Amino acid sequence: MTNAIELTGLRRSYGNQVVLDDLDLQVPEGTIFALLGPNGAGKTTTVQILSTLIRPDSGQARVFGHDVVKAPDAVRKAIGVTGQFSAVDDYLTGEENLRLMADLHHLGRAQGRRKIGDLLGRFGLTDAARQGAATYSGGMRRRLDLAMGLVGSPRVIFLDEPTTGLDPRSRRDLWQIVRDLVTDGVTIFLTTQYLEEADQLADRIALLDRGRLVAHGTPAELKRLVPGGHVELHFADETQLATAAALLGATPDGDSLVLRVPADGSVQSLKALLDRLDTAAIGVDALTVHTPDLDDVFLAVTR
Repeated sequence: MTNAIELTGLRRSYGNQVVLDDLDLQVPEGTIFALLGPNGAGKTTTVQILSTLIRPDSGQARVFGHDVVKAPDAVRKAIGVTGQFSAVDDYLTGEENLRLMADLHHLGRAQGRRKIGDLLGRFGLTDAARQGAATYSGGMRRRLDLAMGLVGSPRVIFLDEPTTGLDPRSRRDLWQIVRDLVTDGVTIFLTTQYLEEADQLADRIALLDRGRLVAHGTPAELKRLVPGGHVELHFADETQLATAAALLGATPDGDSLVLRVPADGSVQSLKALLDRLDTAAIGVDALTVHTPDLDDVFLAVTR
């Protein structure tokens, strides 16, 4: 699989303060990648370097093979950026905001009209196209903002805190739009403070702390870094419970017919557990898998 983004030994300082410290990252094309970390970890600086707004002190950053320092124009043609604060002009209608972006991208009149109509329909803004953007709800503004970033047909989109301030329904609507973009082959580079958002969307997640990469992997892989995962086994009677407890060396949960067994949440460990019970002819009425969430991971690996 081709990498859309590659960072190698990336460093950036402001005076004596090191913001990025020898950062290595790869983001495969057509995936959603989430960069997480506490305030000041280096997330914004990373996005600014990748979007050619600032230069690294050393190291290399490439977007689809284009060096952000040596070929910034090629990088800019390949990317779209949707910041935390909306770039929508309240004095213009939704359609006029998109037309402005079409003009900035030097789209011809007919091509621009087709592009604008397609984006208005895709983002559910056709009925409100000629309304002033100042009248739009928060969710509509974010959809329009994202649509504006797509006028140039970018191959990579940087989303900085895309759902800040949105209600749960609007947030989930935007999540679906992001998933649809990836289905079309677009690569998403996401920064967010909502760990649930990263868990729901991201194929891979990187955690930064003080400019260093402290964890990297799929959401499931990261959750297995933190102890505390377990499987709750529910039994129909005390006999089955006692037999299972003796076999697994676990203590029943109070007076209930529940046995809690440590597990990392992986398919392999769950299958091994069920195979042991099946071999011993112990029936399980129900089971529940509990794993640490990304909040637990975040608190465990960042300082």
